[in-house]
Amino acid sequence: MSAFSRAPFGGTIDKTVAGSKPWWPQATRPPQGAPNILVVLFDDVGFSDFGCYGSPIRTPTIDRLAAEGLRYSGFHTTAMCSTTRAALLTGRNHHSVGVGCLANFDSGYPGYRGKIAREAGTLAEMLRTHGYRNYMVGKWHVTPLTESGATGPFDGWPLGRGFDRFYGFLDAETDQYAPELVSDNTHFDPPGNFAGGYHLTSDLVDQSIRFIADHVADRPDLPWLTWLALGACHAPHQAPADIIKGYDAMFAHGWDVEREQRMTRQKAMGMVPPGTKMPARNDGVKAWDEHSLDERRVFTRLQAAFAGMLDHADRHLARLIGFLDQAGIRDNTLILVLSDNGASQEGGPLGFVNAMGPYNFRPEPMAEKLRRIDDIGGPDSHTNFPHGWAMASNTPLRRYKQNTHGGGIRDPFVMCWPKRIAARGELRHQFVHASDLTPTLLDLVGVSSPREIAGLAQMPIEGESYARSVADASAPSKTSPQYFEMFGHRGIWKDGWKAVAFHPPGTPFENDKWELFHLDQDFSEVDDLAAREPDRLADMIELWWREAEKHNVLPLDDRFGPRFAENAARFHGARNSFVFHAGMGHVPTDVAPDVRSRSYTIEAHVEIGDAGAEGVLIAHGDATSGYSLYVKDGLLVHDLNIGGSHEIVTSDRRVPAGAQRLGVRVERLVRKEPPAKGARTGVSEYTLLIDGEPAGSLQTQLGFHTLISWSGLDIGRDRSSPVSHYEAPFEFTGRLLRVTVAMQDNQKLDGEEVGNAEMARQ
Repeated sequence: MSAFSRAPFGGTIDKTVAGSKPWWPQATRPPQGAPNILVVLFDDVGFSDFGCYGSPIRTPTIDRLAAEGLRYSGFHTTAMCSTTRAALLTGRNHHSVGVGCLANFDSGYPGYRGKIAREAGTLAEMLRTHGYRNYMVGKWHVTPLTESGATGPFDGWPLGRGFDRFYGFLDAETDQYAPELVSDNTHFDPPGNFAGGYHLTSDLVDQSIRFIADHVADRPDLPWLTWLALGACHAPHQAPADIIKGYDAMFAHGWDVEREQRMTRQKAMGMVPPGTKMPARNDGVKAWDEHSLDERRVFTRLQAAFAGMLDHADRHLARLIGFLDQAGIRDNTLILVLSDNGASQEGGPLGFVNAMGPYNFRPEPMAEKLRRIDDIGGPDSHTNFPHGWAMASNTPLRRYKQNTHGGGIRDPFVMCWPKRIAARGELRHQFVHASDLTPTLLDLVGVSSPREIAGLAQMPIEGESYARSVADASAPSKTSPQYFEMFGHRGIWKDGWKAVAFHPPGTPFENDKWELFHLDQDFSEVDDLAAREPDRLADMIELWWREAEKHNVLPLDDRFGPRFAENAARFHGARNSFVFHAGMGHVPTDVAPDVRSRSYTIEAHVEIGDAGAEGVLIAHGDATSGYSLYVKDGLLVHDLNIGGSHEIVTSDRRVPAGAQRLGVRVERLVRKEPPAKGARTGVSEYTLLIDGEPAGSLQTQLGFHTLISWSGLDIGRDRSSPVSHYEAPFEFTGRLLRVTVAMQDNQKLDGEEVGNAEMARQ
């Protein structure tokens, strides 16, 4: 053969120079009989929420998979979404790969970059080298959100980390009726809306079916990985109203009764040992009967929205499993159904109908919640349930997501593979961790992790395969210790024992109280043995510090707000102006102008003919929160939407033909007297501008004090869920040339409140 051969894109490669291996990526044939892999990853679903884990919520599809496969009672995660996803995808601990906390910020320390290190190949990258095609659908959230804009960089997006196709969203959450969607590397509009019956869960399942159907048509000889990461059941809890209301009667008895009923079922099915004790209510959770009738009615509906969202997701999962049956490929498809962390505490003690108002200091009193009870789960709601129901979701475990007690890190995990798993409906009680998933899947496929990916040497796999437990119920748990850390909360597991410390933010770490539990005998972590076994506890704490140093956990950082604020400051730097030209696409909120708690001016440069024009000039947000500048009925309008409360200023004169600049000037007014103690809001004046001249104004204490919206920005239109009182997209009918945003350097943010709002997003 000639020393020269054709290169893949034309030209030639000199093999005497390039060596025997081509420079472009190569894949070996997959092992004979290698399975397809379907990972169904739920969000913020607690340990007891699937029917097959003790819940009354209707999940027949998941229950069927469990009856045909296995359920694990000892599957552990990392307490948060970005971190668990990093561990699941890479087979390493989350700090080790640079995602020690959230993808929302980069602290500069190796364990906290917010992005998976290139030295930590993903499961998709590993399987690609063995002939797999890889499809990612749904929530990603292991890319820094400041890298989520139109220019990327795209190396941390799914297509940059081994997936061949992507359809989903990059952020921690999105509205289920008007989601922030990305196809491959491009932001695009949702294909439907609430009025037309659109829901993101249905859309994600449709796309999963399409990817798999396309694969079967094109390459039926190759196996596939489809990673379906649903938005359910992360807030906002949104689902069809009829499903939600159907759960009111089921949960009217409240969370105390619900916990007891769930644990009774768990004991009957062998999910927890017969002697498992129910922990006391979590801190700050009152008995159900101590709440008023109005409170109980609202809380019940908020729980019904959560249940309805899970039920709705299970119904659509049934379509996907049905397609696998119809296509004749389910027998050799390994299906995994799991959650990324425990149920969320971000709903607070009273829950929310629209959390976006309270995050900007606009209260949502119980009377308002009750008045809006039928809005819960709908397109203008951003609902989350109260602590008591999150506690019930995690039955019989203590605390919640974010915490390293069982309620934050112990989750449901179902595995089904008809061709290979003969143990139908059995339970497995081994301790396994999210970082153990990738090595287990590689083991079951029959391949090893590559030493290099794209020429880069790879970190060692830190998880341990639990493939042996699939066939052997008596197989041991993992042999290595497993640490936990999140926002200063810490934990360590070894040989059936666990030491754990709850860390109150802002307090010295040395003041934390460590507890000690023998998990093999105390499933729910209620019998603290710290005083009885001080030497064992001391050894466990010392082990935690060694593991922390080994895996880049240090330095410990319990700050919420400052970490978000520092990241935003690093990203935006001294930039105080933006220019958005006509024809541009959607702008994610983290790369849009940060107009929170500051003075700024927006001007749209337009051409308006004699017939006039109307429509949106710029809109950032959605029906739950945001701002919009638009022309309607011949008048210029600005709407400040704070949690569904609209502060609207309308021009005092019509927009004339020939107008060239339409804008709004926002000024933070300096108080002549210091604010009252405990006051959190200032006053801002919103002045409309027509060709630079004032055209009407208002003053308000409402404003974007901690966030604008988790939906992004568009010019010339409001793409989906309307910020103001018009029907989206309400495109501008004149000629829009560009929109400029000029911000003053007088931003003052309440760091802790920003942190609290951002944490609710995770």
